[in-house]
Amino acid sequence: MQEINKKQTTRSGDTAKYTEGVFGADYLSDQERSEIDHEVSMVPHKSAAVIEALKIVQHHRGWISDESVTAIAAYLQMGAAEVDSVATFYNLIFRKPVGRHVILVCDSISCYVMKYGDIYKALQEKLKIKFGETTGDQCFTLLPNACLGCCDHAPAIMIDNDLYKDVTVGMLDRILQKYT
Repeated sequence: MQEINKKQTTRSGDTAKYTEGVFGADYLSDQERSEIDHEVSMVPHKSAAVIEALKIVQHHRGWISDESVTAIAAYLQMGAAEVDSVATFYNLIFRKPVGRHVILVCDSISCYVMKYGDIYKALQEKLKIKFGETTGDQCFTLLPNACLGCCDHAPAIMIDNDLYKDVTVGMLDRILQKYT
């Protein structure tokens, strides 16, 4: 457990609550707890809602900190190591801060054959970052993704929840402009 010295503001603007200086279930905002409770109501065991709880907290805060893992574990009555193992298994749960927009570049065999490397190289040059990095203005984080599920329209990228198929280098400026 880590001690806290000051309040933290969540991504949605709500102020998280704290218990006696130690991160626990009260660290979650009322909104987060309400959304997690809804997910818990649809499964037979609290722990079955762990993925949804992680997604909810990430939606509000932008990423899953160690403190968030501890709070989710306390709220779902699980061990923090169990929650962390789920969080680190799924590549769309971010365990470190990311930019306002996450660009996923599909690097599956289909995209590889269709020259996803050209797309990655162009993004790398335009954004001046590599996979796993975030632009200096915190606008974009660039990540590889094993499959975006549209092999018949490779290469593909996804920015936030927007999927782009049959991507060419010439399309990138127009695509990126939507997010700046």
